[in-house]
Amino acid sequence: TDSRGTDAYNQKLSQRRVDAIKNYLVDKFGIDADRLTAVGYGESRPIATNDTDEGRQLNRRVQAVMETYIRR
Repeated sequence: TDSRGTDAYNQKLSQRRVDAIKNYLVDKFGIDADRLTAVGYGESRPIATNDTDEGRQLNRRVQAVMETYIRR
């Protein structure tokens, strides 16, 4: 999420974005919701400057991280 708006607004926006992606994966692909974790970071983890339109656009994103656990 870019830095326009208040911290609180951006945190809620960020969480809504990741929740929408999680719901899409559950609804469209039948993935068990308990296997997914959605965490919104607000404007706390930018990948580009928020001083330009281009940088703000890059910061409006969702990132997916996959973790695998091996049972022995």
